[in-house]
Amino acid sequence: MENGQPDVRQLRYAPAIGAAYGVEVLDFAGLRSMDTRRLRTQPQRPDFHVIALVASGEGSHEADFRTYRLAAGSVVWIRPGTVHRWSDVDTCDGPLILFRPDFLAGFTAEEAAAPASWQLEGQRLALALLAAGHLGREHETAVRSPELASPRLLSHLLGALILRALPDAPPSTSAPRAGRGRPEAGRRHEVFRAYRSAVEEHFAEWHQVADYAGALGYDVRTLSRATSAAAGTGAKTFLDQRVLLEAKRLLAHTDLPVGSCAWRLGFRDVANFTTFFRRQTGTPPAGWRTAYSTGDASRPDA
Repeated sequence: MENGQPDVRQLRYAPAIGAAYGVEVLDFAGLRSMDTRRLRTQPQRPDFHVIALVASGEGSHEADFRTYRLAAGSVVWIRPGTVHRWSDVDTCDGPLILFRPDFLAGFTAEEAAAPASWQLEGQRLALALLAAGHLGREHETAVRSPELASPRLLSHLLGALILRALPDAPPSTSAPRAGRGRPEAGRRHEVFRAYRSAVEEHFAEWHQVADYAGALGYDVRTLSRATSAAAGTGAKTFLDQRVLLEAKRLLAHTDLPVGSCAWRLGFRDVANFTTFFRRQTGTPPAGWRTAYSTGDASRPDA
C-alpha cells in the first residue's frame, strides 16, 4: 500500500530504454499494445504529466471523479498525482506525451490553471497535432541516434506543443496601458505559481491562506488577487478545493476510517473535518463514500 491508496496503481516515470530524456512520446495504439491486461481501465496515479491529443475515434476518460467524453479534437492533461483511468480508448488514435514535472520549467499561470480536458477544432487541432508530430520525430531521433539528442530542444518543442494546444484564454475586459499591464500580469503569474506550489506541498498542514502568505512573503490580499486572476477563484477557495480533492481521493480509493482521513489531511478533530466536507459537498464524508461506492455520487461530465 502506498500513500494509503491500495486500490490505485502508483505509476512512476519509467521511460523505455534509450528514451530517458524526461519526456517520452507514444500514441494510443502503443498504449493498447503495451497494456494487453487492460490495466489502463483501472484507477492509477502517475507521478508525471500526460498530455493526450485525440486525432480520431471516440471514448471516455475519468479523472478525479469527473468523466470526460473523448472525440476527435479532445485534449487531456493529466497532472502528477491525479487519480485517473482510461475507461474507454479502444478506438482513439493520437499522440500521448509523458514528461517529468521538472522537465519543463516555468509554467505560466494559464498553463497551470488549464482544465483537465478541452476541445480543439479545425486548424487549431491540425497545428497541435503538427507540433506533437515534430516533438515525436525529435524524440525518435534522440532514441535512435543519441549523439543527436538534445534535451533542451525537446523541452522547447514540448513547450511549443503546450502553448499551441492550450484552450483559448478568456478575452481581457480592458486593454492594459502601455508599459504597465504586462509587468503586472507577469508578477501575478509569479505569485500564483509560488502559491500553487506551496499549496501542493502543505495543504495537509496549512488550512489558512495567512499561513502561505507568511511563508511566501506576500499579504493575503495579494495571494487572493493573483489566484483569482489565474484560476478564477479566491485563494481560500483554491486551497479548500485542493483539500477537498484529496479527501475525496482518500474516501474513494482507500478503506481508511473517516477519522484517519481527517488526520492525514491535518484535521485533528474529525468533527471539524466532517463540517468542512459537508460544507463543500452537502454530504458528510461517510455518506459521500457510500454514494461513491454504489455509483450514486455526483460525477458530472465535462
